[in-house]
Amino acid sequence: MLSQGVASRGDLMEKTANEALIVLGCPEVPVQQALALYAADRLNDDGYTLTIAGNPSVLNLLRISDPKKMYIRELVELEKCIDELSQEIRRPALVIAFIHNDAGISYASTIRFLFHGRLVVLIFGRNAEALAGDLDCSCDLIMDPAVHNPGKLRRKLDLLMGWEKR
Repeated sequence: MLSQGVASRGDLMEKTANEALIVLGCPEVPVQQALALYAADRLNDDGYTLTIAGNPSVLNLLRISDPKKMYIRELVELEKCIDELSQEIRRPALVIAFIHNDAGISYASTIRFLFHGRLVVLIFGRNAEALAGDLDCSCDLIMDPAVHNPGKLRRKLDLLMGWEKR
């Protein structure tokens, strides 16, 4: 019997079963911001408890873009998030990683090593095809050389996530 206020392992597993994590890279490519807020909206509608991880610059852009927190709920710096994944403090059911450079490939590979749930990787930007060739981990991959127009990536994400019927 558990004392009041103490969660069982089953309770913790149930709590994390509906958590999602969006991992963002450096905010150099404009499509990332629009797609991150779009995905956040859809994940919230799907009932996920959502966390967005990234560097301080991208997190600040999100804070400014969503001052009433309509789409974003919890923001965490990427290094802290990786640490929490490695210690199994953070155990989401779904991770969506946005990648447009070599550092993003490294982060996606690290996340795949630490996380065994569903990993969706969006690779975008002028070097998307070459970067996709460098990614060597199991994931659901979406790739498009989009820089300014997120339309194709959004449609591919909708199709992959089952959001196209909304």
